Amino acid sequence: MALLPRCLALVALIAPSGLLAGNITAAPTEAEPVYQAAPVATPDLIFTLRGGAAVTPDYFGSGDYSVGPDFGFGLNFARLPGGRSFGSSDANDPQYGLGLRGSFRYIDKRETAKYPELTGLNDVDASVELGLGVGYTSRNFDAFADLRYGIVGHESIVGEIGADVKVQASDRLTLSAGPRLFLGSDKYAQTYFGVSAAEAAAGYAGGAFNAQGGLLSAGIELGAQYRINDDWGVEGALTYDRFTNDAADSPIVQRGERDQYGLRIGLTRRITLDF
Repeated sequence: MALLPRCLALVALIAPSGLLAGNITAAPTEAEPVYQAAPVATPDLIFTLRGGAAVTPDYFGSGDYSVGPDFGFGLNFARLPGGRSFGSSDANDPQYGLGLRGSFRYIDKRETAKYPELTGLNDVDASVELGLGVGYTSRNFDAFADLRYGIVGHESIVGEIGADVKVQASDRLTLSAGPRLFLGSDKYAQTYFGVSAAEAAAGYAGGAFNAQGGLLSAGIELGAQYRINDDWGVEGALTYDRFTNDAADSPIVQRGERDQYGLRIGLTRRITLDF
């Protein structure tokens, strides 16, 4: 029985004294680093640009059509000084209700030398219209009223009113259809539909005509929008407009076509800026 005391003595020499007493202490460890989430970006301005091709009449009242460039601009979100904002910064969570919107239109140059029926009329320079509007958006209905000014070219005021019924054909494809009304000032109407006495004397067969502004056309637009992802998309529309009032009575339209058609298609790009 002398073997047992010897084994106990050997264990006492090998094991730490704390273990025999039943007191176990863990080795100290380094504190784990604390990671803070990166601050979420807060955009100040989000807008959408559209670029593509369009088939339009060669001039207002023309029965001939040509293919040309098409541009569009839409204001999605803006953060104003003081923290106020309008629109939605999330492409997947649009903000419905009233809001501001951007408006843009380009009108190509009218070169009378290309069209025998316009002999005697002056050329009309290309115009660029910029403006703002108020829009109401919901899942299945939109409405808007835009006001633009010709910053290049005709230098007059125009307005457009419209509404659309929308159908969500899929989570990416939206179809729309609705009426359009176009209004222009006296200066705008005279630029594109009027004929001065000097032009009539220069040989324009339609005679002089003083065009007054007001409601100049009414029509309908059928549109489609397809979202490729949050930033890119494809947009197209088929338009029909019928000139009214002094635009319809203009000798330029009387000798041409009162009904006007259009087709456009282009890529859209959503751009986010953080100042």
